[in-house]
Amino acid sequence: MNDSVRTRPDGSERPLSTAYDTALLDLDGVVYAGGEAIAYAVESLGTARDGGMHLAYVTNNAARTPGTVAGHLTELGIPAEPGDVITSAQAVARLMSDQLPSGSRVLVIGAEGLRVALRERGLVPVESLDDDPAAVVQGYGGPDMPWSRLMEASYAVARGLPWFASNTDLTIPSARGIAPGNGSAVEVVKIATGAEPQVAGKPQPPMHRETILRTGAERPLVVGDRLDTDIEGAFVGGVDSLLVLTGVTTAATLLAARPEHRPTFVAEDLRGLLEPQPSVSGSAGEGFRCGGWTASVQDGELALEGEGERVDALRALCAAAWTAAGEGSCALDAGKALARLGW
Repeated sequence: MNDSVRTRPDGSERPLSTAYDTALLDLDGVVYAGGEAIAYAVESLGTARDGGMHLAYVTNNAARTPGTVAGHLTELGIPAEPGDVITSAQAVARLMSDQLPSGSRVLVIGAEGLRVALRERGLVPVESLDDDPAAVVQGYGGPDMPWSRLMEASYAVARGLPWFASNTDLTIPSARGIAPGNGSAVEVVKIATGAEPQVAGKPQPPMHRETILRTGAERPLVVGDRLDTDIEGAFVGGVDSLLVLTGVTTAATLLAARPEHRPTFVAEDLRGLLEPQPSVSGSAGEGFRCGGWTASVQDGELALEGEGERVDALRALCAAAWTAAGEGSCALDAGKALARLGW
């Protein structure tokens, strides 16, 4: 097995808020859900900021402008400036400006955040294929985006225009549950045209590049709730990550994670930023220990013994599952172990 493959979460003797200079925080599912702050987010981020950690908010949602996002955060009790917010709209606008002459017209299938980002990079948003655009860009347009906009994108892509997407998240968390994201709309255009867009958002490199350029982070920690965007983006960028279980990722999904989806650290919520991270010890032969728990593989399933904080049990289970899976995805039954923990 490749020695670089992660087989257990790391430990940290120092609180993560002091071990890293900048937290690159996802928003939906990490800081808020459905517009309302997630439990412990406001207090935890305030404490981290007061302790000297720089907080940057990195979102694949291209619909809102950085100013709007910063205003929303401030209303929730998390003071933020527009410069603290990095969006996939900014990342895709830079990607496009690297390939298109200044002043090029761009057919926009999305919301105001995307239009503002394009103008900042010297590109001109237009609304119709009849406006003779040089390219088409697709971003999340909100719950009321009409089907006719996807049709317009399909017509443009079918004519051979370069096609860009802010991100391809298939789903987004909302106050009422999990809803279709921009990736679902991108799939519609793919089906109609057979084409593939250039994608800027997490986990693709353009988003990481945009984030580092705008924050100047030297020791960043990516904090997210999604394995396929936040954690994979950190993996691609070669930086550490913290997964919080307040969004779309379940404990079972985490145990089955492939190597590029395995976070450096695991916490239930943003309080994990303020705490040292316990190490996982042991081996496949003797079991993996964290806190008061021991996890092992027995009779083709993950087994758990002990007591203590349930997130420590999950860290031990991660070590058992990821070690067993190696460079693949763990298929061991974890139902009994997770049911004991209430997951």
